[in-house]
Amino acid sequence: MNLDYLLRGLVIGFSIAAPVGPIGLLCIRRTLAGGRLVGLVSGLGAATADAAYGAVAGFGLTAVAGLLVGQSLWLRLLGGLFLGYLGVRTALTRPGSRAAGVSGRGLAGAYASTLALTLTNPTTILSFAAIFAGLGIAGAGGGYGAAAALVLGVFAGSALWWLVLSSGIGLLRGAVTPGALRWVNRLSGALIAAIGLAALASLLWGG
Repeated sequence: MNLDYLLRGLVIGFSIAAPVGPIGLLCIRRTLAGGRLVGLVSGLGAATADAAYGAVAGFGLTAVAGLLVGQSLWLRLLGGLFLGYLGVRTALTRPGSRAAGVSGRGLAGAYASTLALTLTNPTTILSFAAIFAGLGIAGAGGGYGAAAALVLGVFAGSALWWLVLSSGIGLLRGAVTPGALRWVNRLSGALIAAIGLAALASLLWGG
């Protein structure tokens, strides 16, 4: 029974992570600049946030969900500003002449930034709540074991997507010249910043 929920969570996590948004752009750019491990760790930050929000929905932590959704205005504001900052910083980053060594601090920063960025979208809880309710395990009524299996599957599915993406982009890394990487930085930075500006604009227009 729980294996079934684990597999369902795997599909849900993979599907939620797969659409290329700001996190995907960051993962691609970081993989090209720093290697597969940096891209993968960046993605794992997002997978952790997905699992955290999935746990809130799956275990029926309504007080926590209500608090986060109630503060969605401020969280969206912070998320938009953070995206704008990351976009500008990415666009202005000059590619190095050689690959930099991957340090523990660099990996921790890559993980923390995508974790924080994903956590600034608390409406994700609503998506998970709707999916979990549809599967009949929202809250304790569906059983904590089933909820735990589904949340674990969500993390595994999301992590699997980031592994696939970072590995695939990593294969192309050797063919990317510094000049091409400079354009990757500019384009991805512009797109990330545009997403941030759109988020801020939606707040001003009451979207």
